[in-house]
Amino acid sequence: MNEKPAATPDSTAVRVALWRAMHVQVDPPPHVLEDEIGLKLVAPAEGWRDRPDMHPQGTASFRASIVARARFIEDFVTAEANRGVGQYVILGAGLDTFAQRRPELGSKLCMFEVDKPDTQAWKRRRLLELGFQIPPWLHFVPVNFESGASWWEQLITAGFDPKKPSIVTSIGVSMYLTLAAIRDSLNQMTKLAPGSKFIMTFMLPLDLVEPQDRPGYQMALKGAQKSGTPFVSFFSPEEMLKLAGEIGFKEVKHLSTASMTPRYFSGRTDGLRPSTGEELLIATT
Repeated sequence: MNEKPAATPDSTAVRVALWRAMHVQVDPPPHVLEDEIGLKLVAPAEGWRDRPDMHPQGTASFRASIVARARFIEDFVTAEANRGVGQYVILGAGLDTFAQRRPELGSKLCMFEVDKPDTQAWKRRRLLELGFQIPPWLHFVPVNFESGASWWEQLITAGFDPKKPSIVTSIGVSMYLTLAAIRDSLNQMTKLAPGSKFIMTFMLPLDLVEPQDRPGYQMALKGAQKSGTPFVSFFSPEEMLKLAGEIGFKEVKHLSTASMTPRYFSGRTDGLRPSTGEELLIATT
């Protein structure tokens, strides 16, 4: 029996898609990332930018963080694809639009988007309604994580080859997982073929967040708690590097949010910069 499309996708995925579009619509160029396809998918009611979580000034640093991490990952995937890596897996893909915006690069890859069945069914339906075709190199892998289903086995069933080098990303996910679940995920990633790259985000403890960003960070914590999806895991960079290193990756690196400011926001006169609080781990098998 087929899954019925959800009335709406995951609320966090919607928020990320709208922030990405807002960057194009309210921030002056040059734009770090140009992505309004997610906005077309969501098709929110008129006045959506008046929502509290969409306030152009109040959410500027959050949307800057969202587009910075997305741009970094796309640059990273581009470099890896150019050196011959042929598989790209997005865990918790949400409303990611890489395949629609970058078909010239996506067509060089075998792409897998892993997410909840209802969100994926909704996304597929909306893509087709908007005239986007599902290319043969893009594979949707619906996984009900709460059921304990093995996403790894379902990924392989969808055509993923664990013997070939890959790029796997898990962005905006770890904060909702327990330490045990994060450890399991990292262990699974060590089974990737040698030379594969795994990129995940992790949240800093409040005391490591820059003082000017703490009020917004605390609001995000309260909002997640109120919505029934509380943040449960926080790591210092040293703790995350130690955890990943002990699990057995060949190389582990930490990329701070602050390091993205000179990379993508230098020379701006509007003061736009990413907020601190969410960092990146880059692990190599």
